[in-house]
Amino acid sequence: MSLEPIRKQVDVPLQPDDAFRLFTTEMGSWWPLDTHSRAGDGQRAVEVVFEGHVGGRIYEVMADGSRASWGTVTAWEPGRRVVVDWRPSDEDRPETEVEVRFTGSNRGTLVELEHRKWELLGPDLGARARADYDAPNGWTLVFDQAFAEAAAAAG
Repeated sequence: MSLEPIRKQVDVPLQPDDAFRLFTTEMGSWWPLDTHSRAGDGQRAVEVVFEGHVGGRIYEVMADGSRASWGTVTAWEPGRRVVVDWRPSDEDRPETEVEVRFTGSNRGTLVELEHRKWELLGPDLGARARADYDAPNGWTLVFDQAFAEAAAAAG
């Protein structure tokens, strides 16, 4: 079984190093925590932490100080690419993989996101999870809109 990766791209008015930093270590400045958070049962997420190194963690911090994991950095090439084992859930299941590449362009930087390895989740969960991330309120909202708008404002 193979499920096609989700691929997105935006061209932003920042140099590759700046776009990389915004996407990674400054993720908390643009990620829409009000709608895309693991917070529940009266919790409220207040911060996203993206540790900038291989083995670094990505997690959100709740108002009470508790943390909810999103993933682990598996490749860290500042200004060029970052790869993350992605599992923003406490469920006992394999991670999918998100790779983001940064390439200089006439405008500034072409930022390409690829979310893959859906098949590791099995046929049913993999297809459902992929559909959720590919929906208008998935990567389209988070990457095509929130990240792109933050990059435009920073440029």
